[in-house]
Amino acid sequence: MESQMNEYLPIAIQLVVALGFVATSVLVSWFAGPKLKTKHKLDAFESGIESVGNARVQFSIKYFLVAALFVLFDVEVIFFYPWAVNFQEFAASTVNKAEGFLKMLLFMTSFLIGFFYIVKKGALDWE
Repeated sequence: MESQMNEYLPIAIQLVVALGFVATSVLVSWFAGPKLKTKHKLDAFESGIESVGNARVQFSIKYFLVAALFVLFDVEVIFFYPWAVNFQEFAASTVNKAEGFLKMLLFMTSFLIGFFYIVKKGALDWE
């Protein structure tokens, strides 16, 4: 039990240091920062350009759809890396080689079915 806790000690130390750094940074900036509020300071920062119109502009849903699909397929592609790293182990034995290949084939098939589905639905087409 104690050896298992010793394995997590570096992670706990890193977590404490990170949280301490964040808390210290926020508190120091709050205490040391200027408290004077002027009209010029409260204006929205827009690189010196006067703002025109309402800041609440509606974006096309396509931006969010493409972002969500990117994240989805990016996460799926991440699963290729462990398979590629362990490919030597799969090739070492006949049973694992076939099993590893079939699992990746099934994963690739589901990956490509999803990709062709979104292409067919026109999710990636712009007007």
